[in-house]
Amino acid sequence: MQANPPSEKQQQQAAELCGASVRALTGLRELRHRGRSLFLGGQRVHTGAPHSLPDPLRDGFAALRGAADGIALRLLHSDTGLHRELAPEAPIQRLIFDLLEQFRVETLVTDAHPGVRSNLLRRFRDWSLRFHDDGHADSELGLLIYTIAQVAWSRLSGQPTLAETDDLIEATRGRITEVIGNELVGLRREREHQRNYAEQALSIARIIDESLLAEHTEESAGKRIDNEKALSRITLALDFSDESEDSNIATVVTANSKVLAEQKQVYRVFNREFDRELRAASQVRKAELRQFREQLDARIFHQGINVPRLARQISQLLATPRRDGWLFGEEEGLIDGRRLSQLIAAPGERRLFRKDQYRFKNDCMLSFLIDCSGSMKNSIEYVAMLVDIFARALDQADIGCEILGFTTGDWNGGRAYRQWLAQGRPQHPGRLNERCHLVFKNTQDGWRKSRRDIAALLKTPCFREGLDGEAVEWASTRLLQGNAERRILMVISDGSPMDSATNLANDEYYLDNHLKNAVEKYDTAKGVEIYGIGVGLSLTPYYRHCLAIDLNESLSNTVFTQILQMIAHAQRR
Repeated sequence: MQANPPSEKQQQQAAELCGASVRALTGLRELRHRGRSLFLGGQRVHTGAPHSLPDPLRDGFAALRGAADGIALRLLHSDTGLHRELAPEAPIQRLIFDLLEQFRVETLVTDAHPGVRSNLLRRFRDWSLRFHDDGHADSELGLLIYTIAQVAWSRLSGQPTLAETDDLIEATRGRITEVIGNELVGLRREREHQRNYAEQALSIARIIDESLLAEHTEESAGKRIDNEKALSRITLALDFSDESEDSNIATVVTANSKVLAEQKQVYRVFNREFDRELRAASQVRKAELRQFREQLDARIFHQGINVPRLARQISQLLATPRRDGWLFGEEEGLIDGRRLSQLIAAPGERRLFRKDQYRFKNDCMLSFLIDCSGSMKNSIEYVAMLVDIFARALDQADIGCEILGFTTGDWNGGRAYRQWLAQGRPQHPGRLNERCHLVFKNTQDGWRKSRRDIAALLKTPCFREGLDGEAVEWASTRLLQGNAERRILMVISDGSPMDSATNLANDEYYLDNHLKNAVEKYDTAKGVEIYGIGVGLSLTPYYRHCLAIDLNESLSNTVFTQILQMIAHAQRR
């Protein structure tokens, strides 16, 4: 019977363990896993070689560990800038060049790490068999790339080629070693010098590519088309571009903002005159709010969530021990001077000591920050149930909770944008919309008092655009104003920040980069734990700790457990 594929949570846990392994090998403590990708200094780490990209749904943990070791060696021994500078543009050449560079760094593993060497050997053999079994070596191009990989890896590592496929590659191996034999020797000789090694690798890549081009005469147009299709299939199957998340859930796309870089990361606001902070319930008629609350209660009733159990789980996770006096009459600890007379009167008495007494206290405050942009309209009922149930459980656990939202006062800039136009469109004005922050529940009010206000989340006509970075700053500042020792911010969103007016007047990633800066500022420097919950989308480029929720699944106890496990895992780091 075929084993069930690992769940999303199991995949993420395995990736986190591999991330810890990479940090241990490289010494790069700032290296972090977001979702299932590695990020260094806010930038995603590209693995650069197809055999370093195992499929978590098909490959086991050993494959993931082998890939992690390969990535660690790439970070340790390969100059990314130099590799990018020397890399050829032609797709076949680039594929071969990147593959050979990965083989180089993997052969530099020292004798002090026999386990790493074993993991890499197993990973390469597993990848070779998977490449063959999936039929990628059936085409002429696929067989050629596979043979080069086997021969080059064998020459560099000193290991024999894969016995299971030796017969398959024999003829191709004999043909290519005649033309690249000197370069293969050069690979082994120059493997400790990246630039010199790259010259040999480039020569191999060009020779192979030119030999393929020479065969693509007009009479062999069919063969040329077949090779192009094979290359496309291999590249897609191997995820060679390394731009995906290896996940069924897509990831937001982001890049660097040139405007923010030119302004030394100083985020500007053109006009704050129209910014507002509102009590959300004040924007909804009482009768309509009552109807929303009934609708929300009915939906939550049918979900079957065990709120008391959730409250206990939260309390166990977030409570911290606090000293609360002494325990007297103990058999070990500090000597209690008041009981020394008992030692004389009863020499056998051992209960002469005292110990510190500790009690667990929930010295914590948790805030939910909800993206109230137009794209969230279809998901907001699900989100409203999620935060409402959490608010009930947090109330029972005696943990402060507030629910906040953010949107804009208008579409496409509103009054601030019109003022900018009237002033002659000055260059790089910064944020050009009316910021609108919403309070659905504050910390002082319990769930019962705020239950109607929470239902205002279902009032979707006010959902417009989103200024996520400013919202994170606002919510974090509110948390810092409290006296709780631990402060947690949960940002619930379905994508990137968006204000069309701001993006047009600055650049496409202006708001994206401000969000990254805001998260970095408060999560790292200010002591606010910031978590991202992606609604149908992974938010890994923005948040160090995040979880993607698939709305195709029902709201169950499992969803809440996964969120708590995300917090618990971050807490252990």
